[in-house]
Amino acid sequence: MVRRIPRGRVATYGQVAELAGLEGRARQVGYALHALPPVSGVPWHRVINARGEISARSGSDWGELQRLLLEAEGVRFDSAGRVELKKFRISNFK
Repeated sequence: MVRRIPRGRVATYGQVAELAGLEGRARQVGYALHALPPVSGVPWHRVINARGEISARSGSDWGELQRLLLEAEGVRFDSAGRVELKKFRISNFK
C-alpha cells in the first residue's frame, strides 16, 4: 500500500492499516515501516500520523530526514510542524 502513495502526497498510519486489511492497527504499520532495510525502495517517509505530524523516534534523526524528503517532494509543513492533511493526504488509493 505504501508504494502506491504518489510523490508529494502522504497517508496516515491508520489509513495504510485500514487499506491493508488491518483496521485499528496503525502501530503495526509503524513497526513494519521502521523495520524496513534502508534500500527497500518503499517510500516510508510518505506515512505520517493522524495529526499530520511526523512520528519522531527517540534517539534518531529519522524525523528530520523524513521531513526533508517530504519537503523535497513539495509537501509543506506549518509552523507547528504539521502537514495540512486536507491538502496533502491521499484520499483514495488501492
